Amino acid sequence: MIRKTLALCGMVATVAFSAALAEDAPHFRFTEPPGAYAVGLKVVEQYDTTRTWAPAADILGKPREGERERPMQTFIWYPAEKSSAAPMTLADYWSLLETETSFGKPHLWEGWDDWKTGLAGSMKDTLWSVRDATPVAGRFPIVIYAPSFGNMAWENVDLCEYLASNGYVVVASGALGAVDRPMTNDLAGIDAEARDISFLVGYAQTLPNVDPAEVAVAGFSWGGIANLFAAAHDSRITALVALDGSMRYYSGLVKDGGVHPEQMTIPLLYFTQGEFTMEDQAQYLSGPKFQGPSVLNAWTHGDLVLVRMLGMIHIEYSSIYQRNENSWKHFATEEKADYGRAEGIPGYAWMARYTLGFLNAYLKHDATALAWLKKTPAENGAPQHFFSVHFRAGSGVPATMDAFKLETGKRGFDHIQDVYADFHKQNPDFKLEEDTVDTWGYELLLADDLPESIDVLELNAQLYPDSGGVYQSLGEAYAKAGKKDQAIQNYRKALEKDPNDEESKRKLEELEKPQPANPPAK
Repeated sequence: MIRKTLALCGMVATVAFSAALAEDAPHFRFTEPPGAYAVGLKVVEQYDTTRTWAPAADILGKPREGERERPMQTFIWYPAEKSSAAPMTLADYWSLLETETSFGKPHLWEGWDDWKTGLAGSMKDTLWSVRDATPVAGRFPIVIYAPSFGNMAWENVDLCEYLASNGYVVVASGALGAVDRPMTNDLAGIDAEARDISFLVGYAQTLPNVDPAEVAVAGFSWGGIANLFAAAHDSRITALVALDGSMRYYSGLVKDGGVHPEQMTIPLLYFTQGEFTMEDQAQYLSGPKFQGPSVLNAWTHGDLVLVRMLGMIHIEYSSIYQRNENSWKHFATEEKADYGRAEGIPGYAWMARYTLGFLNAYLKHDATALAWLKKTPAENGAPQHFFSVHFRAGSGVPATMDAFKLETGKRGFDHIQDVYADFHKQNPDFKLEEDTVDTWGYELLLADDLPESIDVLELNAQLYPDSGGVYQSLGEAYAKAGKKDQAIQNYRKALEKDPNDEESKRKLEELEKPQPANPPAK
């Protein structure tokens, strides 16, 4: 039973995110035209050798043969030269799934059985990408795609190809569990996919046709919480896209995972499903995993673009889910107003268009794209009453030690006390711990950055005037800088606060010891 349900999205509340399967439901087709480039696809079979994935023994208790490291079947969609070769079909992608974790040895995980029958009517669908097509010259921003709960790397193949056709290198791998193919909806599962994302960022940055400084992660459902965790710990990620991401729902896991959205400064594009009421929340999102501060409300220091797709339900954010007839049958008949399955096709197209606009604005730094994001849907040619867009610009900088260091480095260490005053005014709870500042100042001292060290330690003395230790450190910095009088003054203060400070006594004696007169010249 567990393995059957893993083929569905990883949100506990999925039954509330669904719509009825209409009798005349249209076959999914991606309606957006391609961009300026043809699309190539390269598939790389590699391992993350820093993590053990397969157990030491097989199911018969025999030593496992072959690799035990974490398999990372990696898909790379990229701008390519036009080719006369046949493009990929959905059946071609499916054949790659058969070797997802068993490189070179087809072995279909049993959880895919339901998918295989559900996609039977779509296997002949022709897509855009051509295997191993010649890349075009140039360097393009990187987009890592993070799949939903336990799903295949290409669950949003239409979006990935669309972005590649518009000048992005898109990289993805399947969402494997921490120690087995099934994903788990807990912190271990999030961490597994978040580490996959960082692995793929590192790999993507080695490709010859990328701009390694421009990296975004787009994630659907569970991938839309894993990308938050990845970005919280990986400064290489400069923008996030969440397709009805679980960061909105699993706020308890965000809290327990030590992730602080209120400290994030990167831009976020978040798409929500149709109406999800307080009653839905009370019914479907009960339990500690869902109890925590709102990620979206806390996202105040980075730009937030919130798109509420009134006519879309959760699974419609994946083009493969839209094609899978069986996936629809698992969901309750709970339509949103008069919307039905037919709205998923244009909704998906608008989702792709806004994703592209967001990436153009923040990865290609296109001012026109940023202005487009700030317009109303109607001004951008969207049908009325279909979705809404809210743009909220990030304000200020988060009151964290890292942000404080960055702002100090930006303004100059001689303005460190002004920086502190501004941070404290913005957030009265902001506090610099004495030991943390002392360590920072001493690191600067050891690196011979003496003026900066003195500025930091002077601030510490101002914040903690009753501590002898701050004056001892400041005395040492002045002594090393050759400022004897200031060094003596601070060592004396250290002894006033702590008469038993033997180190300050010794240093003070050395500094105050009369120096021998210079010997007469011969």
